[in-house]
Amino acid sequence: MASRPRTAKAVTAKAGAAKPSFPLDASVGYQIRMTHRLLQRYLQIKIEPYGITLGMWYFLRALWEEDGLTQSELSRRIGTMEPTTLTAILSMSRGGLVRRVRDKADRRKLHVCLTPKGRKLEAQLLPLARGVVAAATHDRSSAESRRLLRLLGRMQRNLAKKLSDLSEVDADWASKPVTAAVRSGSRDRAQKRQDRSQ
Repeated sequence: MASRPRTAKAVTAKAGAAKPSFPLDASVGYQIRMTHRLLQRYLQIKIEPYGITLGMWYFLRALWEEDGLTQSELSRRIGTMEPTTLTAILSMSRGGLVRRVRDKADRRKLHVCLTPKGRKLEAQLLPLARGVVAAATHDRSSAESRRLLRLLGRMQRNLAKKLSDLSEVDADWASKPVTAAVRSGSRDRAQKRQDRSQ
């Protein structure tokens, strides 16, 4: 006796049951990203009246903590590529917030130094930033906030270690915004070129 053909609904249900489940509300990465976006948007609204963009903000924060950093040091502190850092420095320089000073011992180095205008903004903007964080955590205790910061710190260290464990080639590929398929295809083409050259 012939078996009855399965309906499209039954096939879809079976396929759906086999699909691994990872909803967005259970994704730590997604939740951190959405929280970060909301924090940035709220902060942007607060600092815009002072002529400060988010692109400037993080560099100003680093300079308020330690004035006179070089472009490379700023890039490492903020986690940006040097061209992005240079763009922000030039923008802040045009706004009269920083000036670049050549290193007396090593003329190749330029230190980024706050102007009086840039330094004055610290007292005006840091309370706004604290207010943004307070708005996000107003229903949490100080102890809970400290635990959250410790947890985030551990997560960052875990991921930093994983990245450092990668080989130099893999780390380079992982840093590029391309799909795994493109990476795989590019590697295959590179291997074929190498085989032909031998």
